[in-house]
Amino acid sequence: MSAAEKLAAPQLIASSGDSLREAFGKELSAIADNYPNVVVLDADIAGGTGVHHFRKSHPDRFFQFGIAEQNMMAAAGGMAATGLIPIVTTFAVFCLRAVEQARLSIAYSQRNVKIVASHPGLDVGPDGGSAQALEDIAAFRAIPGMTVISPADAEEMRQATRAILDFDGPVYMRTGRSASRPLFGADHRFEIGKGQTLRDGKDVTLVACGVEVARAIDAASLLASQGISARVINMPTIKPIDAPLLEKASRETGCIVTAEDHNMFGGLGGAVAESLAQSTPCPIEFVAVRDVFGQSGEPEELAEHYHLTPPYIAEAARRAIARKKAQRS
Repeated sequence: MSAAEKLAAPQLIASSGDSLREAFGKELSAIADNYPNVVVLDADIAGGTGVHHFRKSHPDRFFQFGIAEQNMMAAAGGMAATGLIPIVTTFAVFCLRAVEQARLSIAYSQRNVKIVASHPGLDVGPDGGSAQALEDIAAFRAIPGMTVISPADAEEMRQATRAILDFDGPVYMRTGRSASRPLFGADHRFEIGKGQTLRDGKDVTLVACGVEVARAIDAASLLASQGISARVINMPTIKPIDAPLLEKASRETGCIVTAEDHNMFGGLGGAVAESLAQSTPCPIEFVAVRDVFGQSGEPEELAEHYHLTPPYIAEAARRAIARKKAQRS
């Protein structure tokens, strides 16, 4: 990465607007009357997950489980068996301690439960490595029948909140702690299982989810200044992945970069690689945390430290293009 790119890194992404957790909590509260069977389960952190809005507007449908995530997850399965639609809310790292209950009481039993996890990845920031869930997508993506979603901004989060309530089946959805940069207007359309091409390009495709979508857009602009045409795909549903969209991108651009706030194993990158290996294989570079635990720091500082920022996405794109050219020579 050049010195100029390093200097540009802190300015390439700006955060403003609602956090994803606040967008989720406000939307859930606003639409709750349309979903009388929806109940919210909390593990003593409603202020941190955004569901304090629902607690205030619908206290009779809010259940406090205290710091007992495994019990909460199992109870959600039981509630769903009665016809309720439980929304289990806690931090992503605490969902990891309840994977067994999510697997057996929810997914194995095919219960209509929505698990909504705040503070994923490096977004926890100063709380440090023990609180930073860099494995949650991998853990829940591997559970049979579990749909996995990671929206990119507040508007997409609002639409995804409605979509998961209309969807019949278990869902794991990431929100976020930090303010998010607005990317989409009211004309945006979120659909479970579908990605969107946000910017067209012919040399390389950047596939991103969550906070990395904004960074991928900035990386595409950086690449454009260097004469490289980068396509940008927002992939909010990681499972089931949008295989036709990926196949088209692979065929038309010939190489791909994935970008995610997650460990490099088992997340978006793995899902993209698995999909393309069955259809249209191409060179893929992975922008993700490189199989290490996190550490304390502000989210943007950590993103720079772990090479998740736009210049590093651009650098990965150049590597992918070089591999594509080497294969064709």
